[in-house]
Formats: sequence, C-alpha cells, structure tokens
Amino acid sequence: MSRIYDCADETARKDGIVDAASAVRKGELVVLPTDTVYGIGTDAFSPKAVADLLAAKGRGREMPPPVLVGSMRAATALIDDLGTHGRDLMEEFWPGPLTLVCTATPSLSWDLGDTKGTVAVRMPMDPVALELLKEVGPMAVSSANKSGQPAAATMEEALEQLGDEVAVYLDGGESEAPVASTIVDLTYAVPRVLRAGAISIEQLRGVCGTVIGELRKGRTKPKPAESEEPGDAAAESAGATEPADGTELAAKAEEPGTPAPTVGETASAESAAEADARADAGRDEDTAAPNGERSDN
Repeated sequence: MSRIYDCADETARKDGIVDAASAVRKGELVVLPTDTVYGIGTDAFSPKAVADLLAAKGRGREMPPPVLVGSMRAATALIDDLGTHGRDLMEEFWPGPLTLVCTATPSLSWDLGDTKGTVAVRMPMDPVALELLKEVGPMAVSSANKSGQPAAATMEEALEQLGDEVAVYLDGGESEAPVASTIVDLTYAVPRVLRAGAISIEQLRGVCGTVIGELRKGRTKPKPAESEEPGDAAAESAGATEPADGTELAAKAEEPGTPAPTVGETASAESAAEADARADAGRDEDTAAPNGERSDN
C-alpha cells in the first residue's frame, strides 16, 4: 500500500521526506513535485531501481531518465565536461527549468539505460524536491505518468496512473507551471537546444552568445535560417530524450526528447565521483533556498 503525505502540513511534510528518503535508499519508487510537473524518482546509482522506474512507466532502456540534483556541486560530480558555458548556465538558471546534457563522468557506477555516455542533469526549483535531494543525493527522475499518457500536474493524477507501484507520494499541490524544461546539449562546441521549453533561446543567448536552436524533425543538421524554430524531436539526433514534465528524457512527441545519460559502467564499489555526489546530500550551502533565492545554481 502506498503512503501519501500532504506537504502543505508541516508535520506531514517532515514525515513524508523521511519516509521518501528511506524508500529511495531501499531502491523503491517515490513521486515528488517539481517546478514543472510531478516526477517519479529513485536512487540514480541503483541499476535495479532505475529498471523498476522504467518498467513502472512502461518504457525501455532506450529512453533513460534524467537526473535531478540538489546543488551545483552534486551536478559537477556527475559531469565530466561542462563545456565553455555550462557553469554560467547553471548559475543563471538553476534552480529552474533548464536541463543540461553533458558528457558523464566515466567512473560512475550506475546504469541509467542507453545514454551514449551522456547525462541529462537538472536542479528543480521546488522546496520539497530540493529537501528530498539533500537527503538522498542525485535521483533518476522521470515524469510521473505511464508512457504515452499526459504528465501529472497533481499528485492525484500521478496516483491514478502509477498506483501501488510507487511506495511514497509527496503531495505538493497542483503544479504552478507545468511547462517542460528547456533541454540544452553541451557536448558540442556550441550549445544546442534539443527541446524548447520554459527557458527561451533568447535567454540562453543572453548567457552564451551563440546557441543553435531546436532542429526540425527529420533534419540531421540545422540550417542557419531555422536556428530558432522549435521541433518535437530535437533530442533524437543527440541519442536520448527527456519528458514533458521537464524531468525526464524521451524520444516521443508527447514527451519531447533530450539526450540521455549513459554511462553503463557497473562497479561493485562506489566511484569517487559517486561518493562526492552522495556526500553532497545534506550540505545546504550550495542548495537553493525554498523562497527561490539562489546560492549557487
């Protein structure tokens, strides 16, 4: 039987965070609010837990989930190369609806699916999500819905679709801005938009200067005159995808794409990078304040 916590109540919220953190550490699934739509998440470093997450959604390894983090420090432990503009983008738009696709740290002992050596990372602007991420470290998080169904803007919508496959539901109320995150690929010399979303290309260009717009479906290379035109399969050419909730990658039109993380190396011992990412949980000097102020990303 799933446990449901109303996070509008302070006592229930504290109890819910404790229960959800315990569930994540056990490799179970939890539903949590984000600043876009609700997400279904689990321990990013447990291959079985990630496989259970994909099974609950009804999707395969070819659609790996992105990773949510509670701080910039946790993100950089997962990323091998931020490129020229990665840190500037984090400082400007995190926490918030911007997903960054980067080359993953090769030593990570995880298996998110067929990610082609990349990882899609985001720091959400939601106090409940950030509190949980501080407790458990990086989480694999996808939109809280069955594949092909609408993303959940409320806990009730997520519960209706996922039911008892999820151990803990954290109810943060209705999503105020159920708009997908913008996905930017930083694995190229020039940042490339894989999916248009809450952060406009004009905002991105204000930080990076040159940014390649989302590709039209069926194109392998962008044309200069079309650099700002949106498309629903932008991420497919990068080899992965994210969800309509702004938390997951998927190569479908309903959950427009983004490149995914893959580093499928499964070592029995924690890598130094994994230890760093986990150790960051609980440190709050790099974590966004609940009121939306940003202390690092």
